[in-house]
Formats: sequence, C-alpha cells, structure tokens
Amino acid sequence: MNQARGLRQMVDREAGRPDPTPGLSEGIPRVIAVTSGKGGVGKTNIAGNLAIAFRRMGKRVLILDADLGLANLDIIFGLTIEHNIKHVISGEKSLSDVLVRGPEGICIIPAGSGMQDLAELTGGQKLDLLSEFDRVDDSFDIFLIDTCAGISSNVTYFNIAAGERIVVVTPEPTSITDAYALIKVLYTKHGTNTYKILVNMTTGPREAEFVYRNLSNAVDRFLGNVSMDYVGFIPTDANFGKAVRKQQPIIGLYPETAASKSITEIGKQIIESSNKDVCDGNIKFFWKKIIGFY
Repeated sequence: MNQARGLRQMVDREAGRPDPTPGLSEGIPRVIAVTSGKGGVGKTNIAGNLAIAFRRMGKRVLILDADLGLANLDIIFGLTIEHNIKHVISGEKSLSDVLVRGPEGICIIPAGSGMQDLAELTGGQKLDLLSEFDRVDDSFDIFLIDTCAGISSNVTYFNIAAGERIVVVTPEPTSITDAYALIKVLYTKHGTNTYKILVNMTTGPREAEFVYRNLSNAVDRFLGNVSMDYVGFIPTDANFGKAVRKQQPIIGLYPETAASKSITEIGKQIIESSNKDVCDGNIKFFWKKIIGFY
C-alpha cells in the first residue's frame, strides 16, 4: 500500500495534479494499443506524441514500449535507460524502480528482450508481475502500449489484451494491405472487432479519407462484423525528422505545426470518445491476458 501511495505521489509531483478524468470509472485506466501492420509508418512517434497530448489534457499517462527488440521510445524522448520490465520479472526491481519520467510528466515502462518470454513465466513470476501492476492501476488514467509492427504473436498479444486499438496506416498501398492483414488476423483468430484508424504521412484530409475508405471497404467486404472509427490524419511534416534527430517530440519542439495540431485534435477526439471496453481495460486485467494468467 505504501508503494502504491508513493507511486501516485511521484506521478502527481512530476506531472502536476491532474484534472478529474470525465468518462472514466475511478481507478480504471483506459488501455490503448498503438499498432500497425507495417513498419515505417510513424507509429512510435505517434504513440509518444499522443502521450504528451493526453497529458496536456490533464490525464496521467503511462506508456509501455512493447516494440520488442527494437525499442525506440527512449530515443524519441532522448532518455537514458538503465532498467526495464525484464528486471521486474526477475525480481531485481519493482515497477516503480524501472519507470522512467518522460517529457511533461508522462511515465514510461522500458521493454527488454526478455519480454518474449512472458508466456513462459512461472506461476510465482506471474503473481509477482500482476501484484506490481495492481499497485499502479489507479495511478494513471491512460495506459498506452506502443506495439511492434506486423502480425507476430507479440503484436497480437498486446492488441487483443488492450481495451482499444489505434491502427496507424499511411497512403502507401503496402501499408493499407498490411493494416488489413493485421485486422484480419485479430478478428478471425481472436474475435477482436473494434479499431480506431489514424492516417499518417498524408497530403491532407481528402487523401486521408480515401485511405480510410479503401481500408474500410475491404474490411466490410471480406470480414463483415468489424467496427472501424476514423480518428483523423496527420499531414506529412519534415519537422518530424528534425524532432527525431533532436530526440524531442514534435508536439513539444514544434507545437504550431499542422502535424502537432493534428495530434492534439486526435488526442481530444480519443479522450472524448466513449470506451465500451473500459471495464476490461484496467492494467492488471491487461497483464492477465498477456501472460495467460486466469
């Protein structure tokens, strides 16, 4: 109990006292996966910048770097990482020990290569991990997961466990095809049928809507009972590259650009949207699904 109280105090101290979170059940954070069928679509950049956008709306934000083997959130934020969730699993560190404080008070869980072994944990390790996450359940309003790209088992685990999924897609035909493949796997094999679609690297709203319609039409034709909500687009912006090279999020470094404003608007839309799966969205329930502990 003292550790849980200490973690909440750390979050509030570093991020400032958050405003009440309308639309969320008390103590139940929204668990949102940011995912894609193809690499190179800007998924990690979007996850990191959305975290800051949510924080600016008064939400307490925790983000997990689940891009196993190619963790990049620390690079986006210019952070030095010493420990990760692998050290929590091994019992060397508590979760509060490995949490890294990022820009504007967001908190980050760095991931390590040992994450691939989550399904092989012993019963004791599973209980210990669940206990750690139980302590932070009411310390955050939003729990973001930056998955890796593709349709590997790790990608599907994180997506089916999350309460909500944001699929990032670009106008490239391969990106649309791979996004469809990801949705198909999640729906046909796991019954996951709700998605938010975000179009990145586009010339404007007309092209973004064209991409969404193409993807939506394919899903309607071949899959059927799948809900896809269009949450917006982010225009192509050379400042993304500049921000990455400076290891700062674009929303902080170039707040007045069209891309930054789009991220803010998308964040507002997501926060204001109803979350039908919020009852299954708490962090502990998420980890129960991930490690197969029921």
